[in-house]
Amino acid sequence: MLTAPSPTSVALLLGLSFFLGLAFEDFFAGAAQQRPGGIRTFPLLALAGGMLYLLDPGHGIAFTAGLLVLGAWLVMYYRTHLTEPDETGETRANLIVPLLNVHAYLLGAVALALPPWVAVTTTVVAVLLLTGRTWLHDLARRIDMKEIVTAGQFLILTGIILPLLPNEPVTTLTAITPRQVWLALVVVATFSYVSYLAQRYWAAAAGGLWMAALGGLYSSTATTVVLARQAKADPTVRRHAQAGITLATAIMYVRILAVTAIFNLTLARRLALPMLGLSAAGLLICALQYWVFGRATGDQKARQQPMKLGASGNPLALGAAGIFAALFVVTSLLSTWASKEFGVTGIYSLAAIVGISDIDPFVLNLAQGGLTGVSPDTLVGAILIAASSNNILKAFYAAFFAGGRATAASAAALVFLAAAGVAVALTIIRL
Repeated sequence: MLTAPSPTSVALLLGLSFFLGLAFEDFFAGAAQQRPGGIRTFPLLALAGGMLYLLDPGHGIAFTAGLLVLGAWLVMYYRTHLTEPDETGETRANLIVPLLNVHAYLLGAVALALPPWVAVTTTVVAVLLLTGRTWLHDLARRIDMKEIVTAGQFLILTGIILPLLPNEPVTTLTAITPRQVWLALVVVATFSYVSYLAQRYWAAAAGGLWMAALGGLYSSTATTVVLARQAKADPTVRRHAQAGITLATAIMYVRILAVTAIFNLTLARRLALPMLGLSAAGLLICALQYWVFGRATGDQKARQQPMKLGASGNPLALGAAGIFAALFVVTSLLSTWASKEFGVTGIYSLAAIVGISDIDPFVLNLAQGGLTGVSPDTLVGAILIAASSNNILKAFYAAFFAGGRATAASAAALVFLAAAGVAVALTIIRL
């Protein structure tokens, strides 16, 4: 028995097929010879596919027969025109045209049988891949082979190692499982990798405050060291460097909140107000350093000569991944031991200590339930203390690597944010 399609599904079918055909004709408008497909052909193909699907939705025999007929016609067409060059001297036959014809035919069944987002998503992606041919080819030529290797490493981390790891604790010393350790690594590496790619391939992030913001996503500590050295070596970028150091730390608070939310939404909700407040304070200080106090120093050449960080190292290197996993396990063991031996005082003391290194393993350990029987307020206070301790370390780096005066304002700003973080932590703990 035929099932009547809804008017919305039919309208979606027609709208998407017209959209696909319009993009097809616009893309090939300058071609001397027409390709099969277009603003009339694609809607007809979609309607044919939809009607044949409705004739036998259970088995799809009629729909499959129609697909075979379309495929046979496309094969004969391209056997005839395979060797004919187009206006650019390249062969006219390429897979993109028959694939779009097949997509238009399949769109009829997809629009009627599946949720609307499937048809919309697949069609929009097809149009973007068609119209973005020049940009995509340019991107492929710009990407180094080592970036492909890096993508392969990411697939190894997520698609091979992660599913093989057990999701049960392997020791009574911590409740964290091997899979939780590796999942935390994957999440942190993904944030860092996005920043890494943007620094390498996004022209707008080649220098200035954009680079500092991306550095905050990758590592605010490393960004502080690089900018402090820049400020000492080149006075013309001092204003950018001072504001950039503060900006990287402001972004760090948002990064910690986002990573926490992935694993523990309840904890992230409690962290949201203090973290966003500290981030807003950092952004305000950054704005004052850049637009108010920075201009007062007469540093006018910095606008023409913005500082550059350069792309950071590959965050997905397997060696770096192993170090992070080891730090995560050690932090988890130390957190459990400190909690059992010294209670909440031990947790806060450990939070202050880990701030002088990488705070991500500590934060993720708390977010994934590495400590049991600990109140959420204690976890929030510990994370704020760890971030504040890290700010003190960065303030020392800002003063040491820049020789003191060059980034003294940024060092003072980091100390202020650290003090504010500790004050907020103490307020939360006492409540």
